[in-house]
Amino acid sequence: MRAIGVIRKSRRDRISREEFEELLRSAGYEVVAILEQNRDEHPKYNIGKGKLEELKELVQELEPERVVFANKLSPSQAYNLWKELKVEIIDKWQLVLEIFERRAHSKEAKLQVELASLQYEVPLVKEAIRRIKLGDRAGFKGMGEYQTQQYLKHIRYRMGKIRKELERVKADREVKRKRREEVGFILIALAGYTNAGKSTLLNALAGEDIEARNQMFTTLDTTTRRFKLGGKRVLVTDTVGFIDGLPPFIVEAFHSTLEEIVKADIVLLVLDASEPWGEIRRKFLASLNVLRELKALDKPMIVVLNKRDLTSEEDVRDKAEKIRQITEERGINVSRIVSISAKLGELGELYSALEDTVLTLPKYGAFEITVEEPEKVPQVMALINAIGEVLDVEYGEETRIEAYVQTGMIKELTRLGVGIKRLNQSDQ
Repeated sequence: MRAIGVIRKSRRDRISREEFEELLRSAGYEVVAILEQNRDEHPKYNIGKGKLEELKELVQELEPERVVFANKLSPSQAYNLWKELKVEIIDKWQLVLEIFERRAHSKEAKLQVELASLQYEVPLVKEAIRRIKLGDRAGFKGMGEYQTQQYLKHIRYRMGKIRKELERVKADREVKRKRREEVGFILIALAGYTNAGKSTLLNALAGEDIEARNQMFTTLDTTTRRFKLGGKRVLVTDTVGFIDGLPPFIVEAFHSTLEEIVKADIVLLVLDASEPWGEIRRKFLASLNVLRELKALDKPMIVVLNKRDLTSEEDVRDKAEKIRQITEERGINVSRIVSISAKLGELGELYSALEDTVLTLPKYGAFEITVEEPEKVPQVMALINAIGEVLDVEYGEETRIEAYVQTGMIKELTRLGVGIKRLNQSDQ
């Protein structure tokens, strides 16, 4: 489908032309022209009247099927533009939803995309009803007043039904999550801007071959895999990528998926280290805004600078220092900032950071474990290494082991007939 892209930049609207063009390509559009303007928002058309005339000429000359705005359009702006240009008008968020629709495979992802699309349509339908009542025959999708009102009722009914289905999915996921915690798994969530390399990192950690294209929003379906961190039981989950200014209706629709970040023990915030600093900063701040909206900034977080193989070590160090300055200025607690190449499997810094961070989790405590039967020592040591870390061992008539252990796994240890005593900090 042929499309003209329109970008209006201002102090409030920070828009990357490269990102917008990539969105258009990801949605399958043939971009025949990009029109740009620097000015504050025009209340009626979003762009100024002079630029609107220029856009009219381009539409007449190039005959695109759609005009796509990089800015968010109000329902009245979308209608006013359609009336002037006589061609279908969509904005950035409708474009994102089109990409989502292409990439959704699981039932849950399809429901989330449908819910977000319906939420997007509600204000458009309301605007159509308002204009019909004012005498402007602007029925939504060619419908009259009665049909438009009935369609609005249908949207609300369908949204309610989808929310109930997603609640059931959420409940099932919560049962699985609790079971994983009961058997001692550490839960790690991959978060970050779209196309930062999260799926490639998941593949590298888990030794998998999950689809990881160099495209925006490749991952919409939640994917969880197991990987080894020493002897510990660890699960890592890939989540939908962020984008600058992610609107509330998309966050709400994908809340059950994004909740994996909220419920995780550790968040890996992935950034593309090969990009210019200005882009990294913009995407880092956008990611922090989404995490803040999810109330997940209090989680132990490791910032992962991926794709270090595409730039120099000095450049990566410089960017890491700038990220550290941002986190200090904003009072954001980051456990570590590491650099990796997920594509080449260079994950040493990340493994080290995870090992250090895991033992600071609230679910861990220091214990003295006493084993009276020598034949049970290997079994007890193996279990401790799977759910914690051995600090010291003293062999004798009875074996005394000092270790960091997940407090939720104490019952599993006691089933082996061992004695367990929590150590005070002064005892360690």
